[in-house]
Amino acid sequence: MNDPSFSAILGLGFLLGLRHALDADHLAAVSTVLAERPSLRASSAVGFWWGIGHTITLLIVGAVVLALNIHIPEEFELIAESGVGLLLIILGVNLAVKLYRDRWHVHAHTHDNSAHVHFHSHRRQEDHRHQHWLSASVRPLCIGMAHGLAGSAALMLMILASTQDVGAGLLSIVIFGLGSIVGMMTIGITISLPLVCSFSMSRRLFAGLQGIAGAVSVGVGIWMLVTQALAASGYHPS
Repeated sequence: MNDPSFSAILGLGFLLGLRHALDADHLAAVSTVLAERPSLRASSAVGFWWGIGHTITLLIVGAVVLALNIHIPEEFELIAESGVGLLLIILGVNLAVKLYRDRWHVHAHTHDNSAHVHFHSHRRQEDHRHQHWLSASVRPLCIGMAHGLAGSAALMLMILASTQDVGAGLLSIVIFGLGSIVGMMTIGITISLPLVCSFSMSRRLFAGLQGIAGAVSVGVGIWMLVTQALAASGYHPS
């Protein structure tokens, strides 16, 4: 545990966790969730709970692999990655359905003998309420756990290459998880900035960014499914 080389590995693990948060599927999932909650406070919370869920799954898988000295089969990775692809498609479609139900539209009325035009949604006005922190946290937590399952195979290969000790391996996972939490919270705030600004400036612009987030999520999900299908068939592009 006091080996300088192991300390260097832990530092590298934290940096890899930061980098891991930048993966396309992570960005697509978090962007889709944040597009429904244009708030800087919500963005940091979403990133935090995503990272917690991601780390919990990695710790569970890591404990089993290290304690029982088993290897994760390639089929498991294919199924997990495909599951994340389906999840991204569901998130994107769900956002599109909510956009349709919100029915943002132009509404003209007269006030003080002056005509005004507003772009708004009756549904949002009728259903406006603050979400409880628990219900708002469960969704990113579950999404993070799904992503952790999909990324567990690659991480365990890296850890097993450096140590077979259960305690050291779990510590490496925790450090990696901390890096992913910090990275995802930072990314969440960054993604939320244009959403928050657009929400206050123009509802039409905000709806457009929501549509882009949903389309990107569906696109990345389809790309992941196609990639895994090709891998399962044994196709390897040159």
